[in-house]
Amino acid sequence: MLEIYKRGQGKYTRVLTIVGVMLVTLIGALVLSDSLSAWVNTSNQKVNKAIAFGIPSLVVLGMAAFIFWLINRPQTADFLIATESEMKKVSWSSRKEIVGSTKVVIITTLMVAFLLYGVDSLFVFLFDKLNIMGLRAQ
Repeated sequence: MLEIYKRGQGKYTRVLTIVGVMLVTLIGALVLSDSLSAWVNTSNQKVNKAIAFGIPSLVVLGMAAFIFWLINRPQTADFLIATESEMKKVSWSSRKEIVGSTKVVIITTLMVAFLLYGVDSLFVFLFDKLNIMGLRAQ
């Protein structure tokens, strides 16, 4: 029942998937807890705390059980295993290449921005001299 399908394969992908889903679930549970605290206004603080923290806790436990089941489904586990093996084949750029490419992108973007500013200024000047679009003060 609690057996892990193909244990040892796709370990990092499975763990990161679980961490990501549980992080989103915990954030959602915190929001739900705040909403329930504001919604339930009983004079009995024990009931208020039980509702405000009990329901989100059940949601987190339910999601943990669901993600464990989902990660261990043969189709899902095989997909995650294949994903991890493909990621190992990726040729990642070095830091030097990334810094160089970033500099090229920034410089090119600035050059295009200045070119567009110049063309726009030229059109404003021409439209003003030709009195097109009523730019000149009446």
